[in-house]
Amino acid sequence: MQPTGVLETSKATNPLKALLSYGQSMWLDYIRRDLITSGSLKKMIQEDGLRGMTSNPSIFEKAIAESSLYDDILKSLASRRDLDATARYEQIAIRDIQDVADILRPVYEESKFRDGYVSLEVSPLLALKTQETIEEGRRLWKAVSRENVMIKVPGTAEGIPAIRQLVGEGININVTLLFAQEVYEKVAEAHISGLEDLAKRGGNLKKMAGVASFFISRIDSLVDSMIDESLKTASDVQQQTLLKSLKGKVAIANGKLTYQRYQRIFSGPRWEALATKGAQTQRVLWASTSTKNPAYRDVMYVEELIGPDTVDTMPPATVDAFRDHGQLRNSLTENVPAAQKVMDDLAKAGISIKEVTSKLTTDGVKLFADAFEKLLSAVEKSTQKKGPNA
Repeated sequence: MQPTGVLETSKATNPLKALLSYGQSMWLDYIRRDLITSGSLKKMIQEDGLRGMTSNPSIFEKAIAESSLYDDILKSLASRRDLDATARYEQIAIRDIQDVADILRPVYEESKFRDGYVSLEVSPLLALKTQETIEEGRRLWKAVSRENVMIKVPGTAEGIPAIRQLVGEGININVTLLFAQEVYEKVAEAHISGLEDLAKRGGNLKKMAGVASFFISRIDSLVDSMIDESLKTASDVQQQTLLKSLKGKVAIANGKLTYQRYQRIFSGPRWEALATKGAQTQRVLWASTSTKNPAYRDVMYVEELIGPDTVDTMPPATVDAFRDHGQLRNSLTENVPAAQKVMDDLAKAGISIKEVTSKLTTDGVKLFADAFEKLLSAVEKSTQKKGPNA
């Protein structure tokens, strides 16, 4: 039974750890070598209730370019003329991912394969290539060689068939770059179809896990900027009031309505047939939960999306803020009609959520690809610096 109301936190109660009593798992959206080697990761598992980790090219790029933590492996790779920048990066990333997976292994086993995962992304340069994504997903899964790893695949039109194929082969998938409710449904369908394919092949459904990473704060960032533009030309007082009332509201409303779809999809006869074979639901994972607008509460996107069978992956600053002053309540299923009204009002205000989510997906693919190119450049430069002739 889930607790209700706001939990009064004392110094003895860590709000991060208490999220689990609401059915939500806290994952860390960050990876760096010293987190692994210093014991900080183990400490977060014990004290904060950390249940998993996610990585992306931007996180790795910062870790490699802005620290000396990878000097040892960069030096050893400098003499490997057979490796290009991508292969060098993978050597670095796979070592970190394997080490994190090993540290998280007790969480994986204790949670009966529900948590304890770390994610590694396929090359963002393949976001619009189905077959290449499938091949890279298989290759990375084999290279990491850990059960408690998820391969990140973008929820693009080209990525969705790859998701079904990889899940059908018994590979855990973290679907990234989700913004639209309709796209989320297609992703959930691909996951279920993949599990059905795996079941037909006699695969073990009990050890399959997946998440659908639904991005939050980026939606408000774009919508709020569109509202500001509309306010410049809105002369009608009612229209102005309507526009202003929507600021900072759309991302959470969109998340709440997505969760309603999750509850519908993972119920009923089709899902039950898989559940009886031990299948777990593909949880919704809230990504991009840091608050970009300083006018908003810094833990707003965590506090307003707490509910059962979900994951929240937080960057370090949000982890620290929520540990310090996060308030807990079953917020995800609160005021669902109000969430629908926000989306209806957005349409009345002349802003198309479909245009918003399409733009964010396109921009997201480009941002991730740019970050990956920057990462490869950082690896190349760092390797040359560490080389024997440097």
